[in-house]
Amino acid sequence: MNRQPATLFAFDFFQPLPIQIEVSVAPLTSDAGLLPLRQFDQRIGLTRQFAAVLDDPRHPNLIEHSFTEMVRMRVFGILAGYEDQNDHDTLRTDAVFKLIADRSPIDTDLASQPTLSRFENQVNIASLKRLRKVFVDQFIASFAESPLSLTFDLDAVDDPIYGSQQLTLFHAFYEQYQYLPLVITSAETEQVVMVSLRHGTAAASLGADDDLEYLVRRVREAWPNVRIHVRGDGGFGNPTMYEVCERLEIVYTFGLSTNAVLQRTSEELLAEAVAL
Repeated sequence: MNRQPATLFAFDFFQPLPIQIEVSVAPLTSDAGLLPLRQFDQRIGLTRQFAAVLDDPRHPNLIEHSFTEMVRMRVFGILAGYEDQNDHDTLRTDAVFKLIADRSPIDTDLASQPTLSRFENQVNIASLKRLRKVFVDQFIASFAESPLSLTFDLDAVDDPIYGSQQLTLFHAFYEQYQYLPLVITSAETEQVVMVSLRHGTAAASLGADDDLEYLVRRVREAWPNVRIHVRGDGGFGNPTMYEVCERLEIVYTFGLSTNAVLQRTSEELLAEAVAL
């Protein structure tokens, strides 16, 4: 392999040592900070398991970009702040993104934006349910020993959008077009344990009863004696959520929308709680 001689520029204003600048044609990147995250992913196997549970209808002999490669492109792109698929028309040539996808920086380019769009839109419900299992498996595996108690927080999170994405609707409270994902996090570890993408005007608790029941069942399969506490704001304070928590025999704390009557009735109890 022949190497062209590098052009050197020398400066002598720093007297103890000469300063020499070498011009390089090596590929450059502004996202080298993703490499430690890729190393962590290699250890826990998240993107590999993520891609493995997705249904791939393509003919094996005609595959140019694997699901694992495209999952890593999108996951690490979002981690780096590149939420828009259009960014990948540039990132597909980036040296670090090729390394993340298990390609050499001199290998052929990664998947294009249209390819990524087709990939994301063909994910089906069965794949999403298997993906839910992967997230819970990762959460359970993160504990070195059985916990005595766990607290899960339920949150409906506004996710503003732009353009004409499917199932985006205008939410009057947030005054924007958005999605409204449901996120379940662990108070002990601050991990995202489960997440569900929902349309922009979904009720805060839509699907939360089903997700909670699945999570509690999985956790008790691993740790039968663990105490479980669930928390949520007033959006989760409704009969459906009360019933599922009672049936699952878990402790729950949900907010309530206040009014003058409730305030008067709870005044004494509130003062006692504050004093305690």
